[in-house]
Amino acid sequence: MKKQYIVGIDLGTSNTVVAYTAPGKRQVELFEIEQLVGPGQVAARPLLPSVRYHPAAGEIAAGELQLPWHTPDAEEQVITGRLALDLGARVPGRLVSSAKSWLSHASVDRLAPILPWGADSEVVKVSPVAASASYLAHVRAAWQHRFPKAPLEQQQLILTVPASFDEGARALTLTAARQAGLPNLRLLEEPQAAFYDWLFRHQDRLAEELAATRLLMVCDVGGGTTDLTLIQVSIKDGTPTLTRIGVGDHLMLGGDNMDLALAHLVEGRLPAGEGRLSAARFSQLTARCRAAKEQLLAAGAPAAVQLTLLGGGSRLIGGARSVELLRDEVLQVIVDGFFPRVAPDEPIHQRRAAIVEFGLPYPADPAITRHVAAFLRRHAQAARQALGDELSAGQLPLPDTLLFNGGVFRAAALAERLQATLGDWRGAALRILHNDNPDVAVARGAVAYALVRQGHGQRIGGGSARSYFLVLEEQGQRRQGICVLPRGTEEGHEVRLPERTFSLRLGQPVRFHLASSVADASYLPGEIATLDDEDFVRLPPIATVVQAPAGSTQRDVRVQLLTAMTEVGTLEIHCVGSEDAARRWLLEFQLRGDDGTPAAAAAALPARFADAVQAIERIFGASSQPVDNKEVRRLRAHLEHLLGKRDDWEMPLLRALFDALMQRSRRRRRSAEHERLWLNLSGYCLRPGLGDPLDEWRIEQLCELLPQGIQYVHESQNWSEWWTLWRRAAGGLPPAQQEQLLAEVAPCLRSEATRTRSRQATAIAGSHDDMLRLVASLERLAITRKVDIGDWLLDRLRKASEKPLGWWVLGRLGARQSLYGSAHQVVPPEVAERWLQALLAIDWKRVEPAAFAATQIARLTGDRSRDLADALREQVLARLTASNASVTWINQVRTVIELDKADERRAFGESLPAGLRLLPQDYPADRNPRPRRADGAAS
Repeated sequence: MKKQYIVGIDLGTSNTVVAYTAPGKRQVELFEIEQLVGPGQVAARPLLPSVRYHPAAGEIAAGELQLPWHTPDAEEQVITGRLALDLGARVPGRLVSSAKSWLSHASVDRLAPILPWGADSEVVKVSPVAASASYLAHVRAAWQHRFPKAPLEQQQLILTVPASFDEGARALTLTAARQAGLPNLRLLEEPQAAFYDWLFRHQDRLAEELAATRLLMVCDVGGGTTDLTLIQVSIKDGTPTLTRIGVGDHLMLGGDNMDLALAHLVEGRLPAGEGRLSAARFSQLTARCRAAKEQLLAAGAPAAVQLTLLGGGSRLIGGARSVELLRDEVLQVIVDGFFPRVAPDEPIHQRRAAIVEFGLPYPADPAITRHVAAFLRRHAQAARQALGDELSAGQLPLPDTLLFNGGVFRAAALAERLQATLGDWRGAALRILHNDNPDVAVARGAVAYALVRQGHGQRIGGGSARSYFLVLEEQGQRRQGICVLPRGTEEGHEVRLPERTFSLRLGQPVRFHLASSVADASYLPGEIATLDDEDFVRLPPIATVVQAPAGSTQRDVRVQLLTAMTEVGTLEIHCVGSEDAARRWLLEFQLRGDDGTPAAAAAALPARFADAVQAIERIFGASSQPVDNKEVRRLRAHLEHLLGKRDDWEMPLLRALFDALMQRSRRRRRSAEHERLWLNLSGYCLRPGLGDPLDEWRIEQLCELLPQGIQYVHESQNWSEWWTLWRRAAGGLPPAQQEQLLAEVAPCLRSEATRTRSRQATAIAGSHDDMLRLVASLERLAITRKVDIGDWLLDRLRKASEKPLGWWVLGRLGARQSLYGSAHQVVPPEVAERWLQALLAIDWKRVEPAAFAATQIARLTGDRSRDLADALREQVLARLTASNASVTWINQVRTVIELDKADERRAFGESLPAGLRLLPQDYPADRNPRPRRADGAAS
């Protein structure tokens, strides 16, 4: 086999860096990446800025974007690299940045085209995964141009990721690599890569260099994350043994946050007439502040720099504004704001809501020193063991050696402040391992790691950074989990739980809920742990549908779980046949629109669930035994008799009942009464269409019924139940199905009443309110559709004959915070402001839903791409106060908070399943019973 290059790729938030070593060599070199540095100018640079610029049509001549290699048609007008960064600082709203941060943001669809965040509708959008893939594709093309006989995909590739990336973010990183044509690679944690770089550069005198080190902390603060790792160092027979003993939780805190802090400072100094900047112009200002920060924190920096913010549109030149930024105030904002000198026991500050800028939820506390202290307290047990007997009782164990990495620490003032703070805590100075180039150390270290795997150097041990648990949820008990992979498990080692056997129904869904912990507590495979502590983090659920072999009549199979940390660096779980270990089914993480809050395990089903299924079978089963309408109507009461009040039915029971109903869907049409009941129960048990890891699978089954419609088309109540079914399932419906539903209801809603309409049309018209509620629930519709519906509805609402329900619908359509949709799917602020003006013009005391609708439209999110003008929100606050509105409504407009339970019912139109907890930024929660809906209709 032809010898391979070893290539390390640091896909960073700010820059992408590539290092390599030639076949058979051990010299690590930087790969300078050819890129556009000006219109028509190509140069090779060691750093490829991880940004894309989407120019307007005709903005730049095609000939000035030519790279030395062929570019796919779809990417011809996309600029990557240095020129993209420069253009983004001059032109607002067209720069895609921080794609890596979005990969770990589970509250949006990371596969959807949402970037640049807050850009105008005419700007082409791209998903975080696709943006990341485009940087890797650029690297691949540049490599191919330089080494045409050694395609990058055929080399040994190491791609680095933050140590704090969860399994979902790692899987999406691999997806981006595959999209870029790099399907075979290995993941390596960035702090380890930085240390491997240092080890490689000091390999000839390693024992001497580390002789006084017992506990090393790698502090890697890049553009998007703060990544912390503890490594134990012990010397045995003159050779250092290195063991990674702790990693930090994901912390979206880095250079981007510092740039934002400066941008907020500068924005406050702009002339009063400027007002609050749009998301696009604030993005431009942030880019200018980034450049100013780097200039003012560099060695030999000037005392001040001028920032010029260009105007927008026709005011591009005349509207330019300049603000002076002083070096001393930058030091105060960044050094004191992000690295304050605090006590080692000072807790992380918790606020009512974290910072949200450009759609990203940053930590509420920006003080990196407080997060470092919390990290060290969490890993105190392992650190104490690493340091031996050097500590007195109760003293916080602290590292004796520190390695800085990340572009943030190019500013000496920041490194010195963190070093001094740790020295104060320890009572003695820490030793600093010199990092000659923090920008490229991770990429170089990735190559060094591959060389170590070939036997050239010292390897860092420690195995998996996390312990993984299968969640076992029992009613009335504390949440517990069984350890399926202990922290420290080496890659490639499989852990099997022989004492845990599961019976899987072939052709039916199976799902498992996992949690992980980076805490240094030790667990054995199969050990039970209580998961209520904050150290345990929910992972995306894993699920599969196990199909029977072709021609087999087998209905069940007994399996055990087998877990391993793969050589690629990801968690992998299989169901393995108990009787035939060769039969394996891979369980995959569910990553699109993660809610991170799966429901309880199926073991929590009530004792009389089997009787309930028999009751459903009697009504909807295959038996030809006649059942009168009275018995059909009694099924709901009978199920409550068997299972308890349906308001208290929790997610596992609801979904199990839906599965039983879905299996018998063919017989829902036996009578109009059968059809009404089936639609009502199925929608109730599937609401809100998400929250359980296999709801996507259930939605696929349900959507097969959409083209069939209802059988009893002359029954108005059946139409009502039909629309209600889809409203209740709307949270899980893909955009295509939501568009299809809109296409069905829109003509019915828009048609005026006539004396000559058919009996079917009359029946449909009787479900007018239910159709409106359905439309309000379709949050994944294209924004243009929502605007069209809202404008039509507003025109109708100006007529005295229109029901007040329309205002509630308008509030849902214009809400600043989606209940389940992605944040990029809300209507633009200028449209919402126009609708809000209409709401302000009516009497809220006479139109009850109006105040709630205005609250939803004026609600503060902290994301300037969604929030309305301050002056307009002040008008809403004044009206709410004057009308003695709920305090929670006032607070939603005044500050960033979650909906309370009553308001969740108002927004959804009914309560959510008992026990369902949906995360903020995605969709809210509710455990309350199901009263009458706030829009006036009975549930």
